[in-house]
Amino acid sequence: MGTLSAIEAIKRDSDGLRGRLRDSLADPVTGALHDDDTQVLKFHGGYQQDDRDLREERRLAKLEPAYTFMIRLRAPGGVLTPAQWLALDAIARTYAERGLRITTRQTLQLHGVIKRELKATLQAIDAALLDTIAACGDVNRNVVVAVNPRQSFLHAQVYAQAAALSENLLPRTHAYHEIWLDKERVAGSENDPLYGQAYLPRKFKIGFAIPPRNDIDVFAQDLGFVAIVEERRLRGYDVCAGGGMGMTHGDPKTYPRVAEVIGFVEPRQVQALARAVIETQRDFGDRGERKHARLKYTLADRGIAWFKSELERRAGFALQAARGFEFIERGDAFGWSESEDGHMQLCLRIPAGRVRDDGRAAYQTGLRELASLLQACAPEAQFRLTPNQNVMVAGVPPSLRAEIDAILAKHRLDLHGRTTPLHLNALACVALPTCGLAMAEAERYLPRLLDALHALLEKHGLREAPFDLRISGCPNGCSRPYLAEIALIGKAPGRYNLMLGGDHRGQRMNALYRENIAESDILAALDPLLARYAGEREPDERFGDFLQRTGLLEHGCTDAKVSL
Repeated sequence: MGTLSAIEAIKRDSDGLRGRLRDSLADPVTGALHDDDTQVLKFHGGYQQDDRDLREERRLAKLEPAYTFMIRLRAPGGVLTPAQWLALDAIARTYAERGLRITTRQTLQLHGVIKRELKATLQAIDAALLDTIAACGDVNRNVVVAVNPRQSFLHAQVYAQAAALSENLLPRTHAYHEIWLDKERVAGSENDPLYGQAYLPRKFKIGFAIPPRNDIDVFAQDLGFVAIVEERRLRGYDVCAGGGMGMTHGDPKTYPRVAEVIGFVEPRQVQALARAVIETQRDFGDRGERKHARLKYTLADRGIAWFKSELERRAGFALQAARGFEFIERGDAFGWSESEDGHMQLCLRIPAGRVRDDGRAAYQTGLRELASLLQACAPEAQFRLTPNQNVMVAGVPPSLRAEIDAILAKHRLDLHGRTTPLHLNALACVALPTCGLAMAEAERYLPRLLDALHALLEKHGLREAPFDLRISGCPNGCSRPYLAEIALIGKAPGRYNLMLGGDHRGQRMNALYRENIAESDILAALDPLLARYAGEREPDERFGDFLQRTGLLEHGCTDAKVSL
């Protein structure tokens, strides 16, 4: 296999993900963990970070960086009860900074937790009947599920399958409960038949989509399940494999990739198939070069025929021929809607997923008041986080609609009714000041960029036209930028690669249009393209499709292979 990366040794020697975390947490000299334990912590749902805005100031003062920790929940399908939302809101106000943050993997992050309060934070999360196990690290991470507001019965079936799969794929270690919840170590050796001692070569992501909306970007997943419904019954899933959005600037061996459809499985076969995929990646993924360690490279290097044969051997059954499906849109369905069971659903826009009060709206206070109302009057309702950084409140009795509308107006949470499609569909990763990988701003830059782009759209009469815009502070692509019609990928402070030509169904990757440019150059590059689009588009033609049809892009784009 060749030389293993240093992180492989840390995982293998971690004593079932325990490492020296107890010693690190007890060390009063520093706000950081021991180096190896920063890797082990990821499997427990946390990242060590520091405030990069303060780095130079603290260096000059001969102080260590301002270390804090990001904590990420494991919440399959992004489903929370009103009581859990209230608990998490209280945890954020007690231990974290900048409120709660909805991620593009349909869960919540807490930022700014200091080391001496890590344990109390995770214990409070446990008291809310939630956990952070395997939310990060080289294992299967949070399983995303289509929100699908109207098909309530179908969503319930698919969500239950996804939640069960998430539990089945957890690492088999008691380390989390011992370190954070003060449980006793169970006697005897721990054997993890799925992950082994070294776990996976890199992170692994699974998603469940429900056509006709591709709100989870299923072709961006390592493993995707697309629900096939016939005569109002869930027959099974077409299976997609080998997607992934990360790459490294200047390294041609790394690239984003859309997944390929490899067959069909029945609902009863989902867990066996998923375990076979993970086992295959465990045994054949690249453990020498982490940049080349995702499933997409294993599949690309060895081929689909080999991959399917290996899966079928391990799963014990043959994949059936794909049934076929069609996506017509992605993103979230904002505002009120009615589901099949007679309840109401409400999808709220949360810019960049940041749930906190600011000058625009009282997102944190308003959602707290909304959760309190639901806890008192409809405790069976759900908060469903979306993979597009928004919140859907599901299972609302129609009798509560007027009272909820009053809460929205009071706290200005009705943004979906008074802004443009560009604003509604924009995604941004956290980036600076806390992400150690960020090369440029993303979340903090989004409002300014939206203002600048709105001015361009007004100029060309395109204010109400839908656009997909995504910003990533680095090429790792947490905001899934490579599938957007317009995307900015951070290259350096204030400078980005401009990517264009993805489609609104999430099936086609965009392409590099201009490299390493500042805001003025970005706007200058988009101006003539938007002018052409305004004057030459066909009825209902989206911007990405227009760029492809007219050949205005300098490079071609890559489509997802949606048939065998």
